[in-house]
Amino acid sequence: MPTPTYTDPPSSPEDGGADSTPTSRAAEMGRKAAAAIDDRRESLARGIDSAASTLHEKAESLPGGGRISSAAHSTAEAMEKTADYLRDQDLEAMLSDVRDVVKKHPGATLLTAAAVGFLLARAFSRD
Repeated sequence: MPTPTYTDPPSSPEDGGADSTPTSRAAEMGRKAAAAIDDRRESLARGIDSAASTLHEKAESLPGGGRISSAAHSTAEAMEKTADYLRDQDLEAMLSDVRDVVKKHPGATLLTAAAVGFLLARAFSRD
């Protein structure tokens, strides 16, 4: 005697159906977060450009002479390049670039992550 089977009708995420698994919800949240980050890239780039411009303006008046002034101008130029990069790349391209750097330089990446973690821990410590 054959075993009877029951087939559920197709369901949608709105009615709590098969597509509303934790994995699909997480993927949807990831897509929304990526879209939100992409939406804010231009304003972040403008902020970095503004900071770079201010650094260029103030570089000559910094104490320490020509070396400090030159370092400030170099830093401002790097900031400008970063702002251009943010404008030109979407989040997916940036993540791909990060993956490439991690693969090429795992030791430096690990040291950088440890240093950033240390600095964040110090910044958020309650002491």
